[in-house]
Amino acid sequence: MGVDCRNWDEDTYRHTILQERETQCRTVFRTAFAPSPNPNPDLIVAASSDGSIASYSISSLALDFSNGRGQNSLLARPQRLLQGHDGPAYDVKFCGNGENSLLLSCGDDGRIRGWRWKEFSNREGDSPLQGGHLKPILDLVNPQYKGPWGSLSPIPESNAIAVDNQERSEMKMVFKGHSDYLHCIVARNSGNQIVTGSEDGTARIWDCRSGKCVQVIDLVKDRKLKESHVSCIALDASESWLACGNGQNLSVWNLPARECISTIPTHASIQDAVFDGNQILAVGAEPSLSRIDMNGAVISQIQCAPQSAFSISLHPTGVAAVAGYGGLVDVISQFGSHLCTFRC
Repeated sequence: MGVDCRNWDEDTYRHTILQERETQCRTVFRTAFAPSPNPNPDLIVAASSDGSIASYSISSLALDFSNGRGQNSLLARPQRLLQGHDGPAYDVKFCGNGENSLLLSCGDDGRIRGWRWKEFSNREGDSPLQGGHLKPILDLVNPQYKGPWGSLSPIPESNAIAVDNQERSEMKMVFKGHSDYLHCIVARNSGNQIVTGSEDGTARIWDCRSGKCVQVIDLVKDRKLKESHVSCIALDASESWLACGNGQNLSVWNLPARECISTIPTHASIQDAVFDGNQILAVGAEPSLSRIDMNGAVISQIQCAPQSAFSISLHPTGVAAVAGYGGLVDVISQFGSHLCTFRC
């Protein structure tokens, strides 16, 4: 097809090319299913490497996969979009139930921010981009540590959120003990504890009342892999079982017995895991979603769209959302079929 050179706009062409490249290199670090009175999942919120927090309607996305997944996946139009962070947004979670819940996010700027979900999702007459003007009702920033002569360290990034049942948004204590970068955190509400995973090769359990470490799970010592780190952790519903991703291994621990009951080798580095009843869903640096039982047997593996999957989110109905490189989100039913795949 011919092009009229008289209407050539080099600035527009340059902007289009840069935008296409940015979209292809975008990463969705985390998704979360929005609370709804409808038992079937519809709205899903994504935290992306461009700092945006966006919501998408699963039911409104195309369900035709004749073009396959990956580069030809549908570029989805968000229902609501806001610029949540300066730098990548690493995690997003909901606190509370129903329309009164809070949408929380954290990012590379060291901030943890929260918006009322009702205000974010029900802004009548707004275009998707106008959601970016919504101010957070919660805005916390990581503390800077003082060095010699009063110098301040850079603000450390926040790359994971764990929500407990406390009502006040204030810093209560600092948990110290890891010797390297923190990757993940989960709340163990039944024991008023939190569990953290670090590049020092350990997962630690902390008492939220005293601020002290009550248990150290040394994965490096257990398998003699000095280069490995704890990339992800997950608790089951009873909060008695802990799954830890450590390099190309996934280990399952009985917390009351303080014992590792199984170690599962994987083809690629594990980047996220979640319990689904007495089974574990895991994703990593390969386009695959693995379902594993507690004894370490791989039950199934489903091909998914992201070539490298950074997170998996699970809805109570069993629907899972796998997100990762390329700005891709693959929504998979409880039966293993692909409900939709879209690009953020």
